[in-house]
Amino acid sequence: MRVKNDDEPIKPGEFRDVDVGGGSIRDNILPLPYKEPSVVLSNLLDKIIEDGRRLPGMADLKVSDMSAQAPVGTTLALLERQLKVMSAVQARTHASLKEELRILKSLVQRFDYDQPYDYEPNDGAAADRAADYAMVDVIPVSDPSAATMTQRLVQYQAVVQLSQTAPQIYNLPLLHRNMLEVLGIKDADKLVPMEDDLTPMDPVTENMRVLMGEPIKAFGHQDHASHIAVHQAALQDPIMMQTLGQNPQAQTMRAAAMAHIAEHMAWAYRQQIEQQLGVTLPPIDEPLPPEIEVALSGLMARAGQRVQEQHVQEAAQMEAAQKAQDPVLQQQMREQDRKDRETAIKEKLADAKIAGDADKVRMLERELAANIAEKADKLRLQEQKQVVDGELREQEIQTRAVHVGMMGRAQDQQVLQKDREMALQLLTQLQQQHRQNDIGESGDGK
Repeated sequence: MRVKNDDEPIKPGEFRDVDVGGGSIRDNILPLPYKEPSVVLSNLLDKIIEDGRRLPGMADLKVSDMSAQAPVGTTLALLERQLKVMSAVQARTHASLKEELRILKSLVQRFDYDQPYDYEPNDGAAADRAADYAMVDVIPVSDPSAATMTQRLVQYQAVVQLSQTAPQIYNLPLLHRNMLEVLGIKDADKLVPMEDDLTPMDPVTENMRVLMGEPIKAFGHQDHASHIAVHQAALQDPIMMQTLGQNPQAQTMRAAAMAHIAEHMAWAYRQQIEQQLGVTLPPIDEPLPPEIEVALSGLMARAGQRVQEQHVQEAAQMEAAQKAQDPVLQQQMREQDRKDRETAIKEKLADAKIAGDADKVRMLERELAANIAEKADKLRLQEQKQVVDGELREQEIQTRAVHVGMMGRAQDQQVLQKDREMALQLLTQLQQQHRQNDIGESGDGK
């Protein structure tokens, strides 16, 4: 048998013409002699598969065979190890899709800027297409950190376990709602209602929702003083408290009511600060520039001080009103009033007695003033006499000094010196008497 074009290899499934001597066609159709795979090729395939598994560090793990009591962290670690290759592929796919969407967004912004929207948007105009694309980023909604729903579910279970250790710092309704959404449960917002879904209510409806264990929320525009009054009245109602005392959820209900009252008090305090400032404060969730925050802090400090002073006055008035209604205090006030009247009568009698004695005192003062004036006259005469005597004495000393000078004797000089010293002593005494007299006159004038 001779095959045509035998210089080319025959492909699998290919038929070629051959030259045969004769006979039936069945005898002249022959299969190609392919050889079956050998054991060496099978071993090579197994080795390649094993090396491929070992290269990315992936192992076959039967997570379903694990105990249900296994820690969530251990289960999550095993899942991550098993899905390491898949997670890497998904992360790269996510990154490439993000880059592709960025390029598409850039192309739309650059070349379709003059094309409006094909519909009427809720916000803005249809011609704002280019401006909208300029201020937003188009990104994938996929989560590259969770390759499968099982992995996302295990992550949420880990967070739920952590929340049980410190539930006060977690938003449990949001956590449970997100977990339901991961599971694909419909109407998750109705199964787990949240405060963000609530609308303003009257205080009685809020009390009813607290009793039924449903969430409530305060809003800034409400009459917070009235709401607080209604809630406190419900908490102080003896019949309601007696009924709730038999409810196993009584403490939870009371805690929810007190938390809601605190929320109303916070909003009321904010309103009082705004009244003192005379302006409306920015929204709570709105970020403030540093310079505006510093300026507002100084204004709020002064406004807070005024609000605190106002609250102190109101507390004092309330305390006085409560004391005024106390029967024991009223009896004490009447007794004190009676003592005050007796004291006033005694003071009037003492004033009358003092008024009678005042005339005697004024008469004695006049007599004393007359004696003082007489003594002052005598003192002035004595001072004048002393002045005259001093002048005569000084003239005598001068005369004797002249006489001694003419004599020129040493004995006379000593006498002159003694006389000078005596004159100085007299003058000094005279000056002292003058000062004493001046002091006495100034005291009498007073």
